Amino acid sequence: MNLSDVIKRPLITEKATSLKAMSNAVLFAVDKRANKKEVREAVEKMFKVKVDDVRTMNVAGKVKRRGRTVGLRPGWKKAIVVLKAGDKIEFFEGV
Repeated sequence: MNLSDVIKRPLITEKATSLKAMSNAVLFAVDKRANKKEVREAVEKMFKVKVDDVRTMNVAGKVKRRGRTVGLRPGWKKAIVVLKAGDKIEFFEGV
């Protein structure tokens, strides 16, 4: 799997911002087939940082209704990447 295929996008939420401030952790939406080793390698090579820990979880899709029709949003995979002390990833610099 290609490095750019492993990491889909960063997750910028309230929880992600507080995790970044408290424990130097960054959240990413990753490919469902990616494992922890692939996520670690991709983050280290793409952002030039050292990774301390990687935690992954599968997020189930939500059930949505429109009238009588019931549908399901697709599930996805989330990775919490804890960086070594001194390293950081900035997504919005100078904003």
